[in-house]
Amino acid sequence: MTTPSNRSIPELFGDAFNQFAKLINNEFDLARAEMADKVGQAGRAAAMMGAGAVILIPGLVMLLFALAAVLIENGFSQSIAYLITGGGTVVIAAALIGIGLSRLSPEALTPNITIEQLQRDKVAAKEMVK
Repeated sequence: MTTPSNRSIPELFGDAFNQFAKLINNEFDLARAEMADKVGQAGRAAAMMGAGAVILIPGLVMLLFALAAVLIENGFSQSIAYLITGGGTVVIAAALIGIGLSRLSPEALTPNITIEQLQRDKVAAKEMVK
């Protein structure tokens, strides 16, 4: 058995290569874990959007009828009352969809931790080669 001070250059390169291979394997594991987390985040965002839409529909229908009735009672024609009520609904729906889409943006789903770690590993590998 050789002592650390008596190791040959091929042994040192072999050890460095083994450590680098372990490092790459760890980075792939980190990337897999982070991507699984991001997929879970996207799934939760989609579920929130879906749940919001399902819950919103029956309540919204009742509120829209009530709002149209109030507008009609206050002198608006039926067509204008329904137009105002429908327009307000579109604005609310657009806001909910916008919030959901922002949670699915590429920036929100980028594996930032893995990218930062790969940058650090790149620097460490360059130092190891010197």
